[in-house]
Amino acid sequence: MFQNSSHSPSVSSLLIRYLKKPQAFPFLLSVFLLLTWLSLRLQHSSNFSAPSFDNKWSKEDDTKANLVRFSSGFPSTLAKDNRGWSLNPISLALHSGISGGAVTCTSVHLGEIRPGAVRGNHRHYTCNETFVIWGAKTKFRLENSQVVGKGFAEAMISADEVVVAASPSGTAHALVNMDPIRSAFFVGCQDSVVNYSSSSTDFNVWKDLFKHQ
Repeated sequence: MFQNSSHSPSVSSLLIRYLKKPQAFPFLLSVFLLLTWLSLRLQHSSNFSAPSFDNKWSKEDDTKANLVRFSSGFPSTLAKDNRGWSLNPISLALHSGISGGAVTCTSVHLGEIRPGAVRGNHRHYTCNETFVIWGAKTKFRLENSQVVGKGFAEAMISADEVVVAASPSGTAHALVNMDPIRSAFFVGCQDSVVNYSSSSTDFNVWKDLFKHQ
């Protein structure tokens, strides 16, 4: 009795024998699909929980940085249907109470900010500028003498947000992509044509941003 018991196949050996048979293919495929589904669910949850973790901002921070933020999802203030969002930078800034932005879009530029890169970090003396920023976790910095000890305000933009910001003439600004993977994008509207080779623009205003350039 004990001899027969000792030679009885174990559960693991039976399972291995079964998996070697052609009949085991549907079972293995089901396991693979289940693991793939679980992986996608975890990735999906991670992507949607990240913005709420990163987006530690206050209304006061946004006011000091002279910006207003909107959800990029549907439905939202910017997305009237499931085609996505669209806006007029000048009118939206005015209707949102943002002051000091461009009066007209005399000069328009569209750009990409790759992970870790910086746009701006300069000060225009001959134009007001309005920005639209979206696509990745991005830091917007605006010169503000009312922020004691720093002289500038900052606001962090989440990847699922669209931000409209304004930089009045004579005010330095910078956009820093803080996202490790995604590119950020921006539109800049200036109410006059800037000659970057003249003395009407100060460059490299903030030395601490050099590490991103």
